This record gives sequence, C-alpha cells and structure tokens, in this order.
Amino acid sequence: MQIFTGLGNPGAKYAGNRHNIGFMALDRIAEDHGFGPWKSRFQGHCAEGRLGNEKVLLLKPGTFMNLSGQSVGEAMRFYKLEPGDVTVFHDELDLAPGKCRVKVGGGHAGHNGLRSIHAHIGEAYRRVRLGIGHPGRKELVAAYVLHDFHKADQDWLDDLLRGISDGAPALAGGDQSGFQNAVARRVAPARSSKTPKPDAPAPKQEPEPQTDTRNPLQRLADKFR
Repeated sequence: MQIFTGLGNPGAKYAGNRHNIGFMALDRIAEDHGFGPWKSRFQGHCAEGRLGNEKVLLLKPGTFMNLSGQSVGEAMRFYKLEPGDVTVFHDELDLAPGKCRVKVGGGHAGHNGLRSIHAHIGEAYRRVRLGIGHPGRKELVAAYVLHDFHKADQDWLDDLLRGISDGAPALAGGDQSGFQNAVARRVAPARSSKTPKPDAPAPKQEPEPQTDTRNPLQRLADKFR
C-alpha cells in the first residue's frame, strides 16, 4: 500500500492556481487509471486504485496548504505505513515550468505544505517536484503561486500532467528512471535526427546509337556536301 499525496488548497477559488498543481496531478492519475470515486477521509479527499501491481491511495488534503501534514500523517498512521511509502506531488519554484524531478528526503525549502508534512511524518518521504518557475523576486512569490496558470501555460501543463499519469505505475513500482522517462516523452518528445531527402531526379536516358546503313560511296559523298 502506498499513499500518493498532491498538495494544494481546497475549493473552486484555488482550483486553477499554480500552488494546486499537485491536486491536478492526482486528478489526472485518478481519471486515466480508473480509480474509485473521491471520498471524504483523513481530513481530505481520497480515491483508491491500483498502479501496476501496487495498491495506491490518492490523497488531496482538505486542510489548506500549511496544514497538509495533518491529513498525510493521519492516513499514514491508519494504514500503518512508513514515510517511505508516501509520495508527495508539489509545485516547485526552483524548477523551470514543465520540469519534473524526483527526490527522497531533504529540506522543505520554505514550502508551507512540505514544512507541515515534515513536522508530522519527518523528511524521509519521496517528493515529485513539479516546476512552475519563479516570478523573479521573493516578495512576488505569494501572489504568483496563488494565481491561476496563464492560458499560454496550458500546453506544457497538459503535457506534464499526461506524462506524470503515464509514468505513475513505474513510480509506484519504484522505477524512478522509468517515471522520469515517461514524463520526458510527453514534455520533450523525441524527434528523428534524419531529415528526409527529396526524391532524386530520374537519370536522363541516353539516346541509343543509330546504325549507319549508308554504303561507303554515300558516306564519302555526304562528307563533302
């Protein structure tokens, strides 16, 4: 049993925010992999299903971002799991938009959702860091993460979410490279390095030599004409 947690803020007001990309990732996984209906549990909303051979609980905390650890900790204790059985999907300011990285352990880098989870279950859980870019100045961060993705972001965002869903079974199975490759195939699909060459023109047909049927006297006469 594993718990995949997406971080975000509950309610329609926040649904399209950059801060809610973790919720978006779980919604795409649930839809694509036939998870059961979302139910109210563990101070949030959960959906159960399977990814490959693994049983997985998708959890979207309903406690608001800075209290996310309450929900995650409650679910983890209920199933008697360890922090290593928990994967958290969250927005990452320090990655360019559309980038995705996986790591285990480490600091929370000031992210309020991760800070709360650290306080409730420690730091030895797996994170899927989803790049949203940085506004450039620290004082702009709060407004930036609580603002909806722009229309121009929708293409890369959709590719990223599809890639996460494609790779979710590999991630659940412990194959982080397989997960990253699945994301990369969506975000930066491989292109052929060979440029097709135009069709070569057909070779010119040389005319067949004509047989000279003149007799020697005719050839001599023609020479002096």
